[in-house]
Amino acid sequence: MSHSDSSLSGKSFKKSNPSNPGSKHYAFLVAAGIFFSRIAGLVRDRIFAHYFGNSDAADAFKAAFRIPNFLQNLFGEGVLSASFIPVYAGLLARKDDEEARRTAGAIAALLSLVISILVLAGILTTPYLIDVIAPGFTGAKRELTIRLVRILFPGAGLLAFSAWCLGILNSHRRFFLSYAAPVIWNVTLILTMLQFGSRYAQYPLAQILAWGSVLGSGLQVCVQLPVVLKLLHGLRLSLDYHAKNVKTVVINFFPVFMGRGVVQISAYVDALLASLLPTGAVAALAYAQTIYTLPVSLFGMSVSAAELPLMSGALGNDQEVANMLRARIDSGLRQIAFFVLPSVVAFLLVGDVIVAAIYQTGKFMRADVIYVWGILAGATVGLLASTFGRLYSSAYYALRDTKTPLRFAIIRVVLTTVLGYLCAVPLPPAIGISPRWGVAGLTVSAGIAAWVEFALLRRTLNRRIGRTGLAMSYLAKLWVAALAAAAAGWWLRNYFGHLSPILLAVIVLLPFAIVYSTISLALGISDVRTLFRRFIKS
Repeated sequence: MSHSDSSLSGKSFKKSNPSNPGSKHYAFLVAAGIFFSRIAGLVRDRIFAHYFGNSDAADAFKAAFRIPNFLQNLFGEGVLSASFIPVYAGLLARKDDEEARRTAGAIAALLSLVISILVLAGILTTPYLIDVIAPGFTGAKRELTIRLVRILFPGAGLLAFSAWCLGILNSHRRFFLSYAAPVIWNVTLILTMLQFGSRYAQYPLAQILAWGSVLGSGLQVCVQLPVVLKLLHGLRLSLDYHAKNVKTVVINFFPVFMGRGVVQISAYVDALLASLLPTGAVAALAYAQTIYTLPVSLFGMSVSAAELPLMSGALGNDQEVANMLRARIDSGLRQIAFFVLPSVVAFLLVGDVIVAAIYQTGKFMRADVIYVWGILAGATVGLLASTFGRLYSSAYYALRDTKTPLRFAIIRVVLTTVLGYLCAVPLPPAIGISPRWGVAGLTVSAGIAAWVEFALLRRTLNRRIGRTGLAMSYLAKLWVAALAAAAAGWWLRNYFGHLSPILLAVIVLLPFAIVYSTISLALGISDVRTLFRRFIKS
């Protein structure tokens, strides 16, 4: 399979089963792993706030972590999975285990070499990086940030190597371990703070915590490595980048790498535009992002990650592969819509209950809840498109086409930047709205751009493999169930509004889930039965 402009493979292999029911089980395992790691992350952040608050040390640590984290995001699971899993999973599907092992060993060696060079370069150029990412830091605060970045860089390299482990595990359908492994990193940071938090001042504690992060990164790799080595029957490292399959991985890596870089730049642009708005906009945007990215990670990422190796292993002639891909995409879209659509409705209509339960404490007052809820409501515009787009991108990666998603990602980022500026900075004052609400314009414009990207991804892929998409009747049933659940939640929110935020969230959201599931079941949506059976078996 050549990349980018190629059609489906013309090679004739034995057929694969396009209706493989195992993908729902795999998606459940991915979601479970992500869920546990996210919960551990919330606990970590709460303990961090307890010891550091909004101090200079907290600023330094957060800023320092962004720099090596950029390296991790560029070489992390999304990039390596998109370029490595399709090749490796395809070799496994063709029973070419020996070539699969050689390819895995070569990619591990090349990745280790590249990451080592970048980590060393990052450590040496840290002062210049600080001037770019945190130009306002001076004196002791700047010096602490430099020390923290130099400590954290090797940990980021280890986490990037963890993505290679994830690629091996996912290709062998070992999904839970790869996505639950970050729990080890979070637990290590939690234990570090609990052990040393009350014994050291904030500046030395920040450095201790940075070393804890490196240790946690190593443990995250170590917990996966024994299983990976067992699956590979040992590891033979080599720098044989001339091998055909290794070349394919490397060639496909760069467009995905560039695409991830474009997305990272987009995140910095959003923060920059938010910084042009009144005080609190940057923080409020970050609070809202934490919430609205949760369904994207739990449902969009879980389904897409489970489907990628299955789609990559599609065997047969062109028509058979196309049939299998259409079946996998349509099945994945149903799973995503079943969970994400009620998330959209909940964020839009009872989002204040969710925001208050997570954040309303201390200096985070009711007015802040309403502000973040408005930003969260704006984000619902593109929530379905973002999660659907992940699945379609996985289909392109399975076809060894990494350039098409890159082109559409660039269009999305340009559109987000232009619309984001227009909707966030000049528009609110022009129509008589307080400038502070311009940050909601950022999330709305990002949502519009997400729908444009999704439309381009679907239209182009449909031309290659045939029609894909959800039936309008299925979406209509989900909307009916979600709106009925929101109506119940709205009434409960108003009736019990005097209760504490956490108790109110339980009273509102639990019935929301029950009503949604019950009506969905009554309307004949089979995903409810599948979900119940999975929990019973678990």
